[in-house]
Amino acid sequence: MEIINKYFPDLTDKQRAAFGELEALYTEWNEKINMISRKDIGNLYERHILHSLAIAKFITFRDDTEVMDLGTGGGFPAVPLAILFPNVSFHAIDGTAKKIKVVNIVADHLELHNLKAQQLRAEENKAKYDFVVTRAVAKLDKLIPWSERLMKKSQKNAIPNGLIALKGGSYQAEKQGINKYMEQYPLSDFFEEVFFETKYLVYAQLV
Repeated sequence: MEIINKYFPDLTDKQRAAFGELEALYTEWNEKINMISRKDIGNLYERHILHSLAIAKFITFRDDTEVMDLGTGGGFPAVPLAILFPNVSFHAIDGTAKKIKVVNIVADHLELHNLKAQQLRAEENKAKYDFVVTRAVAKLDKLIPWSERLMKKSQKNAIPNGLIALKGGSYQAEKQGINKYMEQYPLSDFFEEVFFETKYLVYAQLV
């Protein structure tokens, strides 16, 4: 939890308490449903929660923004972002029912009324969003067409609606042949821990 306070020192007491409960919740459920590598659960705050919150170092979502987490897995980045942005709506989808069950249990426990998790494939989804966020789900040549059809045309944030993807260092080759405006940021610009030296945030403008 100290690492979250280090980079987000202005949390409310309610937010700090919610982040503090994540370790026990995920440790308990990870023993029943393998959502996070068991050898990695001890790194939950750095490699999953803080990694997810890199998106908040790139953009501060305005109130009433609607965000979809594509391929949420165990709830990352949706759960940390929903705690940080209580006035933003998050729709987390994944094809694995047991993972969605856990995300909803976590959201209910923490009273995250701004987060809904659903077993759903991106191509089945009919709703529209301001942003799609994702972490280690698919390559950009798949993520961009999946996300583009889900974009609202109107915008309310400081940057145009689009895809925000957390990527490893090998993503550079994925950009070849993609004709979209994109920006990329090394996460080492945001966080000083060694884990982030090979991690990137990629933003693709889709409207």
